[in-house]
Amino acid sequence: MGSLDALLSDIRACRACAGVLPHTPRPVVRVFPETRLLICGQAPGRRVHESGLPFTDPSGDRLRDWMGVDYETFYADRRIGVAAQAFCYPGTAPKGGDYPPPARCAELWRPPLMQALPQMELTLLVGGYAQAWALGARTQRNMTETVRAWRDYAPDHLVLPHPSWRNTAWLRRNPWFEDEVIPYLRMRVASILTPMRMRA
Repeated sequence: MGSLDALLSDIRACRACAGVLPHTPRPVVRVFPETRLLICGQAPGRRVHESGLPFTDPSGDRLRDWMGVDYETFYADRRIGVAAQAFCYPGTAPKGGDYPPPARCAELWRPPLMQALPQMELTLLVGGYAQAWALGARTQRNMTETVRAWRDYAPDHLVLPHPSWRNTAWLRRNPWFEDEVIPYLRMRVASILTPMRMRA
């Protein structure tokens, strides 16, 4: 517990991207010693930068629906953790959408953070950047093909598109995602959140 607390303090105090980001860095990470399900997205958006709490936006609503958990469970159950590839909001690009997550953040913090979470069972890799970082050469030629190959990465990882409203058209074009991936995701989440005594 102590080592994780110290690591989280260091992460929240990190200013490695000061002067690079268009605003003061505000690392957002939410993990606990009990965390067994880790959500790894791209980076916090503007609303999360302002609130300091991950997925407090419409993307979070869609993600919780995919997972089959309500708002209260998402934030109250310490078995659920959130640690994006980059912990700070990267800013909005001139043509809309956010800038890509700076690689520096993952290089600095992801290896020690993952080592500090010994109870991890499943990591949700949300979006192409998170998938590329975690899976490397195992990714397919694009995000769609990587998500279509989701069984290749189970049971340790589950690859998902980003739940942003920008991907609504993608979801309509790829109905297999809700038919195949969402039921598996909900089953895994329910299993992880089941008390240990009920698993036997």
